[in-house]
This record gives sequence, C-alpha cells and structure tokens, in this order.
Amino acid sequence: MPKMKTHSGAKKRFKVTAKGKVRGRHAFSSHILEKKSPKRKRALGRPAIMSDDDAPRIKKLLGVGK
Repeated sequence: MPKMKTHSGAKKRFKVTAKGKVRGRHAFSSHILEKKSPKRKRALGRPAIMSDDDAPRIKKLLGVGK
C-alpha cells in the first residue's frame, strides 16, 4: 500500500499541539470588522482550538495519530 499524502490545504491551516489538540484560525476574523469591538477582534487574532468533533477529521488530513 502506498503512503497517505498530507492534505496541502490542511497543513497550511492547522497545527497539532504537543498534547494532540488541533489549533487553527478563528472564524469571522477576515472582513466586516468595523462593527466588531476591538476586544473581540484581538481575541479572534489568537489561535483557536478546534472542537473535539472536527479534530479527528483534521488529523486524518494531516496524517497525525490515529
């Protein structure tokens, strides 16, 4: 069986932490920023931990773990 290839789009968007959590960008952070508060915009700039439901799917694309 040939090796699985890493999904190029996923490897640019997500990172796996040392404890195995998946880190990515927040949604709603790229446009229509005028109406959002500065506090909210700052928080959106920090990395988000992906939900437990999405993590296995992302890890499969990255070829990490089981």
